[in-house]
Amino acid sequence: MQHTVRVWDLPTRLFHWAIVATTIALVATAKIGGNAMQWHMRLGLVMLALLAFRLAWGLVGGHWSRFTNFLYSPGRLWRYLAGRGDEARDDVGHSPLGALSVFTLLALLLAQVCSGLLSDDEIASAGPLAHLAPGEWVDLASWYHKDVGQYLLVAFVVLHLCAIAFYTLVRRRPLVRAMVRGDKQLPRPAPSSRDDLASRAGAAAILAAACALAWWVASLG
Repeated sequence: MQHTVRVWDLPTRLFHWAIVATTIALVATAKIGGNAMQWHMRLGLVMLALLAFRLAWGLVGGHWSRFTNFLYSPGRLWRYLAGRGDEARDDVGHSPLGALSVFTLLALLLAQVCSGLLSDDEIASAGPLAHLAPGEWVDLASWYHKDVGQYLLVAFVVLHLCAIAFYTLVRRRPLVRAMVRGDKQLPRPAPSSRDDLASRAGAAAILAAACALAWWVASLG
C-alpha cells in the first residue's frame, strides 16, 4: 500500500526553483561581463533575499524543510553510506547524503554572495559593502569571489546534478518530480509538511522581510 505524503511545501519548492534560475542567471551575467554586471549585482541581491528566506524557513517551515529534521550526525551519515541507513526516515525528506549536499550548497552560495557584497574590481563595479570594509578584507573577498568561489560553486552544482541523475535513473527515486509536485509515494506512513494557506502567508511575510533586508544592504552602497 502506497501513502501520499506532502514532503516539500510550496514555499520550499518555489525557493528551490528560484535558486536554480538565479544561479544560472548569475553565472551567465558574470561570463558576459560589461553592462551585464549591473544585472549580476542585482541578481546577487535577489540571491541574498532567497538565502535569508531559506535560513528563516529552515526554522519555521514545513516539517521536512526544517533543518532540525535533516541535521544528521557523522555516524548516521556513515551508516547510510555503508548501506545500513534507516529507510523509514531516509527515503522521506533529505537523506543523510542529500542533507550534506544541501548544507554544503547553502554554505557555498552564502560565501559567494557575501564575498560579492564586499568585492571591488577597481574598474567599474563594487559591492555595496566594499566601501565599509578594510582594504585587505575587500581584496580577500574579491579574490575568493572571482578566483575561487565561483568555480567551487559550479563544480558542486555539477556534482549535485550527477547525484540527482543517479538517484533518478539508477535508484528509481523521482526526486525532481517530488520537488515539482511536493508529494512522494511512500510504502509506509510519514509526517506530512504543513502546506496550507496560513503557512504560505507566513512564508510570504518572511520573504517580504528578506527582500527588505536585501534592499537595506543595497542602500548601504
